[in-house]
Amino acid sequence: MNKKTVRDIKVEGKRVLVRVDFNVPLDPQSGAMTDDTRIRVVLPTIRYLLDRKARVILCSHLGRPKGREKGLSLAPVAQRLSQLLGQEVKMAGDCVGPEVEQLATTLKEGEALMLENLRFHPEEEKNDPAFAQALARLAEVFVNDAFGTAHRTHASTVGITQYLPSVAGFLIEKELEIMGSALNNPTHPFAALIGGAKVSDKMVVLENILDKVDSLLIAGGMGPTFLKSLKYNVGQSSVEEDKIGIAQHLMEKAAKKGVHLLLPTDVVVANKFDPQAKFKTVPITNVPSGWYVMDIGPKTIELFEAKLRKCKTIIWNGPVGVFEFPQFRKGTSAIAKMLASLNATTIIGGGSTAEAIQEMGLVHKMTHVSTGGGASLRFLEGEPLPGVAALLDKE
Repeated sequence: MNKKTVRDIKVEGKRVLVRVDFNVPLDPQSGAMTDDTRIRVVLPTIRYLLDRKARVILCSHLGRPKGREKGLSLAPVAQRLSQLLGQEVKMAGDCVGPEVEQLATTLKEGEALMLENLRFHPEEEKNDPAFAQALARLAEVFVNDAFGTAHRTHASTVGITQYLPSVAGFLIEKELEIMGSALNNPTHPFAALIGGAKVSDKMVVLENILDKVDSLLIAGGMGPTFLKSLKYNVGQSSVEEDKIGIAQHLMEKAAKKGVHLLLPTDVVVANKFDPQAKFKTVPITNVPSGWYVMDIGPKTIELFEAKLRKCKTIIWNGPVGVFEFPQFRKGTSAIAKMLASLNATTIIGGGSTAEAIQEMGLVHKMTHVSTGGGASLRFLEGEPLPGVAALLDKE
């Protein structure tokens, strides 16, 4: 990574504003935090700064608030962080303004302050210069360690870098180095398993990754569009009709490059898109009209596993079935367990795939589980991340 990190800048005694991604999952009923992974992954950066007597000011968004929403306050996150650090993390009533500036100024060396939800202010997502300046007034140095928002051009990720010396934290450094190494210098054979929703969401990823991999496996919500392009009946499954030509182009490109492209050979179908639906397994030549493709079948699991077992580098982005419905998570679970057993570099893209791996307790069995769904997707597209591009370059 050619960007300066927190190691490359003097932080002792300084007020350091750290952009973190504390957009933790919340229980829809109780509003309680259900997983603290996003807090734990930035502890190395926070501890590094506290150990060097920096005055640490943390900022993050949480959810998609419409104005100030009590249920989306970062106060519970500050409490959890206090427990993990073994010291109090003070909580501000807002993220900008005279009272917050006063709190930041009176912060002692080795103390930490959590700002209130950045998105309580619409100016954050608009990358408003005045809002970015108001954030910058709180500190002398800016550290971005929010990989999950590095693809966003917001005031707290890009705007603020105009006003403070800005470097990366250890999480962003780790994300970029591991994924960058896998993409640009992989140990072969190298495979990518791409699932998830739409071809349109992953089109650029597929184009970029075809230049690098030996095998490309496609399933999940984008599978039916590829299958339809081969003239298979996919029942009521969602198909992007305007992307059928692109699917054909990608398959032709794979063939020309000698990339082995695998699609499902059998699928689990349901008579409606519902967790209580009737379901059965059929070959892809026999999907009933009016039914939905919900998961890959046992023969496809075998086919995919046989291919992946031979690989030394594997990137997986997107579940291979409707993982949120228990009876349609067999494919995703089987692939996850198999990858966890491999002696290979296994990189899991963020978002739903990361959630599935976390639910199954397999995070520690993978080489790397990304903390950013949209950001990891953008990185796999070969596109620069605005929140990283804005940081200081190494000499």
